[in-house]
Amino acid sequence: MNDDLDRLVSELQDTAARLRAGEIDAEEAAALVERCSELAAQVGSRLDQAGREAERDEPVEGQEQLL
Repeated sequence: MNDDLDRLVSELQDTAARLRAGEIDAEEAAALVERCSELAAQVGSRLDQAGREAERDEPVEGQEQLL
């Protein structure tokens, strides 16, 4: 999963950099903003999934388990 997450983050960073450069027309900028939104949602989903898997695999030290 790390490779997939790394790829998504890299694409998000590259897309955001293109937007910041300001060398694109309004239509392309709108498409890039939409792509950034999609990528951010995918990154968030992957992180949520990784967090749930980590909690399921190992209890966090110092936290009590609910009975």
